[in-house]
Amino acid sequence: MHGPSAEVTPLDIWLAVATILLCVALSAFFAASETALTAASRARMHGLEKNGDPRAARVNRLLMSRERLIGTTLLGNTLVNIGASAFTTSVLVAVAGDRGAIYATGLMTIILLVFAEVMPKTVAINYPDRTSLLVARAISFFVAIFGPVLIAVEVFVRGLLKLAGVDTSRRHSILSGHEELKSAVDLLHREGGVARSDRDMFGGLLELRDLEVSDVMVHRTKMLALNADLPPQELIREVAAAPYSRLPLWRGEPENIVGVLHARDLLRALEAAGNIAGNFKVESIAIEPWFVPDSTPVQDQLQAFLKRKTHFALVVDEYGVVMGLVTLEDIIEEIVGDIADEHDVIVQGVRMLAGGSAIVDGSVPIRDLNRVMGWDLPDEEATTVAGLVINEARAIPESGQVFTFHNFRFEVLRKTRNRITSLKIMPEQPGAETAANA
Repeated sequence: MHGPSAEVTPLDIWLAVATILLCVALSAFFAASETALTAASRARMHGLEKNGDPRAARVNRLLMSRERLIGTTLLGNTLVNIGASAFTTSVLVAVAGDRGAIYATGLMTIILLVFAEVMPKTVAINYPDRTSLLVARAISFFVAIFGPVLIAVEVFVRGLLKLAGVDTSRRHSILSGHEELKSAVDLLHREGGVARSDRDMFGGLLELRDLEVSDVMVHRTKMLALNADLPPQELIREVAAAPYSRLPLWRGEPENIVGVLHARDLLRALEAAGNIAGNFKVESIAIEPWFVPDSTPVQDQLQAFLKRKTHFALVVDEYGVVMGLVTLEDIIEEIVGDIADEHDVIVQGVRMLAGGSAIVDGSVPIRDLNRVMGWDLPDEEATTVAGLVINEARAIPESGQVFTFHNFRFEVLRKTRNRITSLKIMPEQPGAETAANA
């Protein structure tokens, strides 16, 4: 072992210490820059750029060439870390002899870990947007300086990956744009930044592209329709008692829809007839029914409603059989939730119980139940709650049977013929088995 060198002056030591501190500071800068820029909100930066912020424009340019950005921060970090370690080793070897190399390794590990990695990255991840705006100009300078070296490194790396059978020329996103937006909003909701109602509204808007008219329609078993052959006086009473302003008219059998009666048109016809009910015919004021296929995408139906300036359509299957009806309000409710007014029926088929459970009509749509209760029951294979139970059980259950699916306990309370009319649903603890006994 050699002793300390006598040729090292205090000035040399202070210069070396200053160089080491500069390298540690630059290492912290590169680490914080990489963390902040990769975590920065693209949407917020885009908005700031549109408002004329030049710093946000620099951030967006850096994010457009993400590989070049990451390469710059890695190269800069590697250079200054090696430099700091080399200077520390040389100083401590000069002061303490060969043991200085061991001291330098331990000392620089602690300094670089705490002050050049953990601390700057913690600050950057907590304030990514603010930090990105602060470092964008300096990082852009280093990207320009290291450009030739990075290009050579990229070519070399791509060549090695190509030899290994990895194609880096294509870049595929696992999630679509809609899925990424929905996931981002859901994450913000869980972190407390977005209210549940706003999350549901945004999610409902994005999900319109995946829905068909059959998913949002009012099924024919719940559809209120009037017999067109009713006497005018009785017809007026039925319209006045109905909670809706538009009502389908049928003749002969309920599936034979011959028109749609608007309450406003009925009032006008009654006034024109001198308020004498027998002086008008319902066919003269009913409008022609509009039939749409049940497989029509909801987005297309929404545009059709706006184009035709009408809010009511009857839904038919591939054989022309009436399956239900859909209104503009039904589609809007998929986005904003239930829209209730003073004439709406209050009972929605869901009665909440203590402990988070509920008594639910079998005909209640799964999407409505999820929205009301904050649940996440799947609605890909079935539209209604009864349909979900039948699909999972692979049979038509009897009253009193209990099933556990998707971490929920379903108890069949009532069954009418082959229809489940009432169920009790209770959330189970995570990890519940996906099957149950009868």
